[in-house]
Amino acid sequence: MLIIGIAGGTGSGKTTVVNQILNQLPADEVCVISQDSYYNQTTNLSYDERIKINFDHPKAIDFDLLILHLNQLKNGEVIEQPVYSFVTHNRTIDTHKTHPRKVIIVEGILIFNNKELRDLFDIKIFVHADADERLIRRVKRDLEERGRDITEVLSRYQNTLKPMHQQFIEPTKSYADIIIPNDRYNTVAIDIVRTVISNKLL
Repeated sequence: MLIIGIAGGTGSGKTTVVNQILNQLPADEVCVISQDSYYNQTTNLSYDERIKINFDHPKAIDFDLLILHLNQLKNGEVIEQPVYSFVTHNRTIDTHKTHPRKVIIVEGILIFNNKELRDLFDIKIFVHADADERLIRRVKRDLEERGRDITEVLSRYQNTLKPMHQQFIEPTKSYADIIIPNDRYNTVAIDIVRTVISNKLL
């Protein structure tokens, strides 16, 4: 089993990189685990309390459960991956049954912050994008997919997202084995990643 960690700031293009890798692998040989599924359960909080949570801080992530699930997959066990709702800012009652695969891709902005989790990755990739480009992508996604209003999105970016990126995300670039600049379609970097994966799977 090969476990790949793909990190980078919000809107950096991690999902694009994940999909480019997935396109080159048989569907039954790879699965994706998103850090976003592992935000802490907040059922004990009201909605107004939840929207005040700093979701860009490592404390917002249930790293213990994510690490447990990865180790279970390594041991050949099936896991029940949480399903998180960005509308309610909480986990839903549903779970996603995830089976062990030859390649497991873990993606998220904060996955390199936890050493125990970081040490589980065979390959660590950091996707880099210009800050302005990341902001534009974040605004579009939050407005179109998550039902946010522009005032909320920009306020969260200025007050939490940007400072958290500078404090907790950008510094973890130093842990990466491969840094992919995603300001444009980077075929060379993706080809290198595919080659590494293919060699590891031989």
